[in-house]
Amino acid sequence: MKNLLKFSFLFVSLLFISCGDDDETPINTIDVEVSIAEFVAANPDYSSLAAALVRANLTSVLSGTDPFTVFAPNNAAFAAFLEANGFASLEDVPVDVLTNTLLNHVVSGTNNSESLTTGYITSLATFGDTELNLSLYVDITTGVQLNNVSTVTAADIAASNGVIHAVNSVIALPTIVTQASANPAFSTLVEALVAASDGTTDYVALLSGTTASPFTVFAPTNEAFAGLLTTLGLSGLGDVPQPLLQSILNYHVIAGANVQAGDLTNGQTATTFQGEDITIDLANGAQIIDATGMATNIIVTDVQTSNGVVHAIDRVLLPQAAIDVVDPTIAGLAMNTADLSILVEALQLTGLDTVLADRSSEFTVFAPTNASFEAFLASVGLATINDVPLDLLRQTLLNHVLSGVVTSGQLTTSYTNTLATFNGEADAPLSLYINTASGVVLNGVSTVNTADVVAANGVVHIVQGVIALPTVVTFATADSNYSSLVAALTTTGQPDFVTVLSTGNGTAPAPFTVFAPTNQAFTDLLVELPFATLGDIPPAVLTAALNTHVVPEANVRAEDLVDGTVTTL
Repeated sequence: MKNLLKFSFLFVSLLFISCGDDDETPINTIDVEVSIAEFVAANPDYSSLAAALVRANLTSVLSGTDPFTVFAPNNAAFAAFLEANGFASLEDVPVDVLTNTLLNHVVSGTNNSESLTTGYITSLATFGDTELNLSLYVDITTGVQLNNVSTVTAADIAASNGVIHAVNSVIALPTIVTQASANPAFSTLVEALVAASDGTTDYVALLSGTTASPFTVFAPTNEAFAGLLTTLGLSGLGDVPQPLLQSILNYHVIAGANVQAGDLTNGQTATTFQGEDITIDLANGAQIIDATGMATNIIVTDVQTSNGVVHAIDRVLLPQAAIDVVDPTIAGLAMNTADLSILVEALQLTGLDTVLADRSSEFTVFAPTNASFEAFLASVGLATINDVPLDLLRQTLLNHVLSGVVTSGQLTTSYTNTLATFNGEADAPLSLYINTASGVVLNGVSTVNTADVVAANGVVHIVQGVIALPTVVTFATADSNYSSLVAALTTTGQPDFVTVLSTGNGTAPAPFTVFAPTNQAFTDLLVELPFATLGDIPPAVLTAALNTHVVPEANVRAEDLVDGTVTTL
């Protein structure tokens, strides 16, 4: 594949001869015995071009016998070029810049109007200090335009060593963005670059400049983007979440490398600007293998610019983040749900986004909304999710995750285990109390609003309310089977049991082991004593009885029980 490959559907013969622009000084046909340089020197409207050729030491080149095609800017074009770039005169333009800019108007061989077609040709300008020639995009759809910045105003002026086409603008050295903007086949790509830009990254500025350059860009055509939107089930680029669009665009860019087609090898991998790798496959033509494992064809190669090279491709490359939109993991689903953005931030802070993106495991996640997190932060006196200690944040998030897939139809009023743990002990998972008597309520503090959002690696139930790490009191109040216990703990004349039993782990007398009497146990107690109500029991007797059910400074699980005695509270 060569740089001269064109989009075949755009091949059209050039019939244009002259624009007849009233603002242009007409160029008269010349004696073919006069060289290009001699014609320029003799024509007063091209005195700036003549002076530039002298300063760049190119007059002799265009006076020789080798044939060239020159797109010649007039004096007005040079004046506009100098003003746009902040130069007072030609003498202020660095010689190397001036030389390369002039060479960007020169093409080897004689290219009359009838031989010009819509597509890429190469000028004599070069990329950096290499011998790689820069590309010019010729568009003959309406007249003749070069790089979408300069228009031919008079064509086919024959000279002894080639042909001159007069143009109305200086053709500046092209960047990646220049060529993307010039070719209408990349109009959706340009739209995407603008849509993806935010306060952090301006893609147009980035790909127009030299920071992180040179770039190798695999540029999807308009048809490729149309295919992407169809795949995602979206009507337009505006429907693609900006973070996802940024991830996709970054996946098409290799920074710090100018990789031409001849540099590609079979099986070669390259790390993209997005961070994931792509693989080159030359077994069936030049192809790229992305995270989907599918092959994308490189259909136009080596569009060389001043800050990198562009290769056109017929399909948008998809990183894993994009695959997660088509078949999202739990992490991908959260990333693309606007009301879960704080959850995504928390997952990323704790590294749990990687866990919930694992397709080899299955999870059930109770996902708090942004409003839930805001209420949680306010309740603990913190401004942002970044203010929550990481170990606490991680355990709190894990307290929303169950191992395996549990759909709403499988939820019952019962206790289950989350992935959060007591003191980080893997064999001591925290419990979650699920109450399905009226909807689904978790630990008495969080309600399922949207159930059964299916992901590739599990299911998500969106909830209203962050499920904080539970205390003994949490379960006593959440489980209606312990309503009599709660009443006993809060009966007039009792110590502040609620505060004591809410003491955080690590602070005496926590942790606690509580043998919690059910409602029926208290009913039996009242019958046995006998008393009509808990209030009839002498406060000191009730206090002593309640204390007997609590073992302080011990987390004794069932498997830890042995014969013997323990000291109660």
